[in-house]
Amino acid sequence: MMLTLKVGSVLIEDRPLITQFLGLEVESFSGNWSVIKAFDGFALDRKIHAAGWNFFFMAAEVKVMFFGALGTKKIQNALKRILAKVRHQNFNSLEVTGIVAKRFLGVPYATVSAHSRHIQQSCSLDSAEARRTSQHDAEWARG
Repeated sequence: MMLTLKVGSVLIEDRPLITQFLGLEVESFSGNWSVIKAFDGFALDRKIHAAGWNFFFMAAEVKVMFFGALGTKKIQNALKRILAKVRHQNFNSLEVTGIVAKRFLGVPYATVSAHSRHIQQSCSLDSAEARRTSQHDAEWARG
């Protein structure tokens, strides 16, 4: 089954404790990343806050471009490239914020943009080291 990714789709790093606690249904995407079903970024934000947790939005936008018409496979590949770009930040989620098709001199191309997001209990964003440790612990628990 092909995933339908659109503006507002949220990808989450596989963290069973978070998904179980929040009652999120996910579908595997790539590696240890899944797409959250039935929630866009706004609805997920409300659900997370209602549970007493926080859903941080990082201001830095990450964009990738590809040539050709929009297609599910091309959008998925663009998001994989974005995930590779933001991997070192150790945030546990990513929200798709733009999918725009354009033409230049008759050549079709598209730009996909996203923002890193982070789900955690604390109201102040964990340091990069704390996020890295949390990610390592989650990988160890899966392993």
